[in-house]
Amino acid sequence: MNFIHKILKLREIQPLLTIGVLLALCMVLIAIPSPEGLPEAGKRVIAVALLAIGLWCTEALPAGVTALVLVVALVLTGSVSGFPEALIGFADPVAFFLLGVLTIGLAVLKSGLAERIARYFLYRSRGSARSLFLQLLLSFPLLTCILPSATTRTGIFVHVYEQALELAGVPRQSPLASAVMMALNSINRLASTVLMTGGITPMVAAALIGGIGWGQWFVLMSVPYLMLLLLGSGLIYFIYRQGFQQQIPILPKEPVQKLSAVEIRTLVITGGASILWLTDAVHHWHPAIPALIAWILLLIPGFGVLTWKEFEQDIGWSNFFVLASSLYLAKALKSSGASDWVAFLIAHAVPAFKDEPYYVVATLMVTSVPVRLLIPNITGFLATTIPIAMAIGIATDVNPTVCALAVMIGGDAVLYYPAQSVSSLVVYERGYLSAPDIFKFGVWMTLIAIAVVLIVAIPYWVAVGVAMRV
Repeated sequence: MNFIHKILKLREIQPLLTIGVLLALCMVLIAIPSPEGLPEAGKRVIAVALLAIGLWCTEALPAGVTALVLVVALVLTGSVSGFPEALIGFADPVAFFLLGVLTIGLAVLKSGLAERIARYFLYRSRGSARSLFLQLLLSFPLLTCILPSATTRTGIFVHVYEQALELAGVPRQSPLASAVMMALNSINRLASTVLMTGGITPMVAAALIGGIGWGQWFVLMSVPYLMLLLLGSGLIYFIYRQGFQQQIPILPKEPVQKLSAVEIRTLVITGGASILWLTDAVHHWHPAIPALIAWILLLIPGFGVLTWKEFEQDIGWSNFFVLASSLYLAKALKSSGASDWVAFLIAHAVPAFKDEPYYVVATLMVTSVPVRLLIPNITGFLATTIPIAMAIGIATDVNPTVCALAVMIGGDAVLYYPAQSVSSLVVYERGYLSAPDIFKFGVWMTLIAIAVVLIVAIPYWVAVGVAMRV
């Protein structure tokens, strides 16, 4: 009994031990001299970034608390010029885009649409967990054409499948529930990148590379990302295979009920936001604008679907704090010179394999892994690595477009902790997945992404006319 008591006590203090170790590591990194080429401010930002990443990955603190620790640490270590600057992320449009998307998902739940759709999916699955999972996977590429934002799809579907799992009596920590939520967390995002207008990743990458049209982007990305979707889905099935053995209730076919007025308003508002997202090439609005318009309409008394009290209680505010703090962390890494220093290391880590272009691409992808780990924001990652990858491509006579696309796929295919993706935050906040679960899956997806680029993407690109040599 004394031994068991000691084990339980150790588990209670383990978060404190983790926090203490991470804080000590942060202080040691701040105290040691800066490496050659790394500004003092950059060294401090990297130290704070590693502290935040460690806390997010170990869950020693709630994610929202870690976000505030990050803000305070950037100020106290002198990594930023002042407290107001550390709060810039809270004014970023992407943070308010998240609020709008979360509100749409909440409205789908409260209006009854989530339960209606969940019942239909359960009926179509005929008691098969595999069928329920397959329906989810097939919806990703199909819905991309209607809802290009992966965050919007996740914000809606996380409530739909939460309802489906609840109706089927599936426990929250069961392998089947984890498989469904991991697909929403990590695989759903990949469908959006096939379209140039599908999200931030393809738009930023295409702008940095230059000279790629919408049609050409679709041709280049369709096969590699289809393979990523297939292999990623297969990996989830393998990891959580026990969950697919269970039977789920077969719901009887119910007469189709007319949509209620609340459901109709929810569909109209969501559809209107989707149309605005799809036509951004015409009006050039930031994606946050349609999201906030939907947010306003959904909360208007007498017309909307939600009350302000429901919004306050159920929105999941930790998502907002984590996203806002990580957005500024990405900017701080850039402005302090830290990301440029990391990029410099990458440039010198890639040997000039004049006769081995595959080695160049493989080395670029491997050396960009720590950059993806360090920079939570995908835009910051792309802005750091793509210019360097293209420059290395030119220096080694490898097509710079191939180098840039390879690095983009390597960064886009993986998530090491929830703060690296808005859609991941939406899922993580529901409590089905732990941060270690997401990290381990991210490691596996890193290996899959490298294999897909080298074995599938490059031969395919050559076949469609993209030469490996400059």
